[in-house]
Amino acid sequence: MSTVTLAGESLLSGLRPEARNAPESGIVEVVNHGRLKEGLIPLWVGEGDLPTPDFIARAANASLTAGETFYTWQRGIPDLREALARYHTTLYGQPFAMDRFFITGSGMQAVQIVVRMITGPGDEVVIPTPAWPNVAAAIGIGGAIPVNVPMDYVQGRFSLDLDRLAAAITPKTRAIAINSPANPTGWTATKDELAAILALARKHGVWIIADEIYARFVYDGSARAASFHDIMDENDRVLFVQTFSKNWAMTGWRIGWIEAPPAFGQVIENLIQYSTSGSPVFVQRAAIAALEEGEPFVAEQIARAKEGRRIIAEGLKATNRVTLSPPDGAFYQFFSVDGREDSRALAIELVDTANVGLAPGTAFGPGGETGLRLCFARKSSDLVEVVARLQRALSG
Repeated sequence: MSTVTLAGESLLSGLRPEARNAPESGIVEVVNHGRLKEGLIPLWVGEGDLPTPDFIARAANASLTAGETFYTWQRGIPDLREALARYHTTLYGQPFAMDRFFITGSGMQAVQIVVRMITGPGDEVVIPTPAWPNVAAAIGIGGAIPVNVPMDYVQGRFSLDLDRLAAAITPKTRAIAINSPANPTGWTATKDELAAILALARKHGVWIIADEIYARFVYDGSARAASFHDIMDENDRVLFVQTFSKNWAMTGWRIGWIEAPPAFGQVIENLIQYSTSGSPVFVQRAAIAALEEGEPFVAEQIARAKEGRRIIAEGLKATNRVTLSPPDGAFYQFFSVDGREDSRALAIELVDTANVGLAPGTAFGPGGETGLRLCFARKSSDLVEVVARLQRALSG
């Protein structure tokens, strides 16, 4: 822990409380504890072990060679927005226009812009938990209040209590944040559940912030998870946040997008202008290549994750000390260890004793405190070794 001098404390007191009180990441704490350990297998963050494919990198290199290093369209270059429209048309079986898509400097920036558009000090956003902590943090930094709705957890499986969700909505509620398939739990909403959530939003006049980033990672044979796109009307208050990070192994590229009504175009353009002033053209060229040439790679990613899901679920169950259910979507196994309530302490302990990096459930809000999140988007040989290490560590 860093040492803060009295002078430093005095200076800190002059900051806005929203900034000063921004939460530390419980995931990063464990990463920093084990980052330099030789031989550690890192499954603590949301990325696989495959680097970005060559065809994507070549597109970026060609753009750089062509001198595309200047300021560009704040909404994103037209070629990329058109490619996103074609991609969505194919994936969802309905027409999409390019003017619904806005390029951001990461999925995280997409979240920040959407939150900034619809919430302010004192507003509330309802979030089913356990949940990716960055959304709640973005809400809080803007002065709004995240309202956690813990999901039910029965025999390692999560489910959303729609009555509890409805009860959390107040006159101060501005939005419901729905992540499906979900990080960290793998919970994947059915079409009927999404329809019920949309009905709640319509009834109360609130927005839905839809994070469907893991939509392609489902394990029932479907091409994708159920989506608000399957049930929404043109006038519904649904804003989608997205990223290139997961499907195309582009976590380090920092590029995402917002899908929103075209009428929001100037507002989103302004907010991009006053934050990053647009995404680099060469990164956008790489994103076009991902969309247009990346389906075989996406299929490979999903197949690897499906096998990883099997290896991890079977191996952890064999310890007879773990409660879990294989996730319906995303690429995380969330599990609890019998007799271990403090997941932060357990995650740090497993770095030291098993040389395996996992994310503590305490990082994901109410309902996740006793669990651990394991990212299984990794080659099978690594996951087999992880299982062996965890079996030894948990048998003691």
